[in-house]
Amino acid sequence: MAIYGLWVINKAGGLVYQKNFPAASKPDGLAALTSNEYLVMAGTLHGIHAITARLSPTGTSSGAEVIEGETFKMTIKLTPTGTKFVLLTSISETSAELMLGKVYEAYAESVMKNPFQAPEMPIRSEGFDTKINSLFGVA
Repeated sequence: MAIYGLWVINKAGGLVYQKNFPAASKPDGLAALTSNEYLVMAGTLHGIHAITARLSPTGTSSGAEVIEGETFKMTIKLTPTGTKFVLLTSISETSAELMLGKVYEAYAESVMKNPFQAPEMPIRSEGFDTKINSLFGVA
């Protein structure tokens, strides 16, 4: 079981926070990408999420919650404000939803209560970084 990365995507589909974590089974973690590549992937995921919400046969879906590939899985938490928290993990990881709940709590405490943090803008909060590092056991 491994956690590879965390993304926070604003309601317009912009990537406002991204962090990779080195995994025990893969010391390098995720492949290194440019900031433009991360922005494109976040925007693409935002679009896919919107499409999956529209495809629901019952019409009450909030969109995809888990997208699984051959070697990884993306777990998505959509907040009431439209912000998406995305955790990239190994397929066998079972605690992704719980971890995303804790990330959301850290976000609410460190980012949303910060009077200097503009909504929908990139997150530049040392307190949030510290809480994320502590949550995921990064030294």
